[in-house]
Amino acid sequence: MLRVYRYVLPEVREQLNYWREIAERIPDPELRSQAIASMTSKQFHCQGGAVYAVANLPMRHVLIPLIVALQTISDYLDNLCDRSTSLDADDFRMLHQSMLDAVDPAEPLHDYYAYRTEKDDGEYLNGLVKTCQASIRLLPSYQLVGEHVRRLVGLYCDLQVYKHIRHDLREEALQTWWSKHESQYPAISWNEFAAATGSTLGMFMLFLAASDPELQSETVNHIDAAYFPYICGLHILLDYLIDQEEDELGGDLNFCSYYANMDQTIKRIALIVREARSRADRLDHPAFHRMIIEGLLALYLSDPKVKEQKQVKQISRELMKGSPLTRLFFFINSVWIRKTS
Repeated sequence: MLRVYRYVLPEVREQLNYWREIAERIPDPELRSQAIASMTSKQFHCQGGAVYAVANLPMRHVLIPLIVALQTISDYLDNLCDRSTSLDADDFRMLHQSMLDAVDPAEPLHDYYAYRTEKDDGEYLNGLVKTCQASIRLLPSYQLVGEHVRRLVGLYCDLQVYKHIRHDLREEALQTWWSKHESQYPAISWNEFAAATGSTLGMFMLFLAASDPELQSETVNHIDAAYFPYICGLHILLDYLIDQEEDELGGDLNFCSYYANMDQTIKRIALIVREARSRADRLDHPAFHRMIIEGLLALYLSDPKVKEQKQVKQISRELMKGSPLTRLFFFINSVWIRKTS
């Protein structure tokens, strides 16, 4: 946490200030509004993601700009799709082509706004993509993780397309999509798979791995198996858990709402926590990955929204039972970071 406070948070703030200055000059008012809003309301996504840079501080000058740029693309596009002026799957697919381009330095830029009326962002999105590509070129072992990263980004993009189309079409589209992957993940349900695809943590961990010039393929495979679907799934299920009331009011899709009742919700998320911990313990530097898991539990279960939802508060208490000292530590730090951000 000393490294987080001394290096990560100030450098994330510096990166976000840089992108905010560019966003404030976006000519189109709708694109400008959504770009600024995404950085204002979701800056903790970048702060949390950039924690991966503490594991290789000498490479933080590569990892932090890369993580912040990719997460900023993700948050910006999420805002554009959530508050979209269209419900066009082609539009959502083309917007998210930017994420696929961002993680493949060989890819040229595309016309990401081809299917929408708002187009002039003053090269904001192109700039984010090019920053990711330039950073990736500086990762010595990216050739070993590139295929895994592109797969995770591809799944993420699929999710964003299917979850943002017309409400009467999205669940069927998600179920059809799941049917193509179900055989690979027999231990989880469709909503848990979909939740896991919505996390960027697996991508960030692979970026960290690629910063090691001595990385081995076997290590990459172990990381992939630990993060997807379990650590990634825990990340997004916790996010949906605390947003249930908000999403119900807004008519937004929430993957926790597909559990039959509170008991099943607790049972399934607790199982995913156990599996995430078990798989983390098989990785190199397991204490680091356990820190990520305990940090996720602390970050989301300390959110003020938990207190406002009786059922979620009860689930939170169940998940925090027997909480180790590390989670208590991160719980306190999560509250502190929120107050000082």
